[in-house]
Amino acid sequence: MPDQHQPAPHLAGFQPPAGACDAHCHVFGPGARFPYAESRRYTPEDRPKEVLAALHARLGLDRAVLVQASCHGTDNRAMLDALRGAPERYRGVAMIDDSTPEAELAAMHAAGVRGIRFNFIAALGGEPDLATVRRAADRVRGLGWHMVLHVQGEGVREMRDTIRALRMPVVIDHMGRVDPAQGTAGAAFHALLGLLQESEDIWVKLSGAERMVPAPFHAALPFAQALLRAAPRRVLWGTDFPHPNLAVAVEEAALLDLVPLIAPDPGDRHRLLVGNPATLYGFGD
Repeated sequence: MPDQHQPAPHLAGFQPPAGACDAHCHVFGPGARFPYAESRRYTPEDRPKEVLAALHARLGLDRAVLVQASCHGTDNRAMLDALRGAPERYRGVAMIDDSTPEAELAAMHAAGVRGIRFNFIAALGGEPDLATVRRAADRVRGLGWHMVLHVQGEGVREMRDTIRALRMPVVIDHMGRVDPAQGTAGAAFHALLGLLQESEDIWVKLSGAERMVPAPFHAALPFAQALLRAAPRRVLWGTDFPHPNLAVAVEEAALLDLVPLIAPDPGDRHRLLVGNPATLYGFGD
């Protein structure tokens, strides 16, 4: 069977500026070297660091944030191996639990990890105990890390009090995975906008358009545009390559071509791709 996520041999029409960052992407395996978690809900095709680097070279993206995915669980070795291979260009977001040793946190920081992620998507096995989330936040706050939350729709509204109490920067994945059928006036999206507007600690990724609407993904633009208007200095953009658990093939060049539509103003566009990820992830430090 042909690989449904094999990049098509063409470039995006939009050429990103120097220092542009894919702030949400993954490496998977190779499984023979970095086995997938026994408790995983899905088994992806291998997408090692070499495949990711080739994608970024094709798109003209100079930096990336590698986000640990649930299929690898708290075994962060594949992600860390990629970070150590390109320390000036890569940063990471890890998954940890109560058993993660302090020495491992220090080693991850040295490798370029700058955040931890918790998944609250039920279909992906995401049912972390909130006390565990709070303990993890307490452990990494002193490192200057942030928290990434993968929630869906009403999850943002349901977790508002928890998010406010974390006392650290919090990044919401994929525009909160809101239901596009409810529009930008929907309760879930309204809650996300409100959280973004009321706290300087809240960030959001303008990614996941391919999970919301069909290609060419333009129906997701009103959501991304509203989030950028609400907090132009706290939005990030990413491909979500290689789009785990998505049934259709995605051409990442089409996702990149959304950027000038999301951010027509050159200043907003530069912040989205370069300045904001540099601020949050310390590129250049």
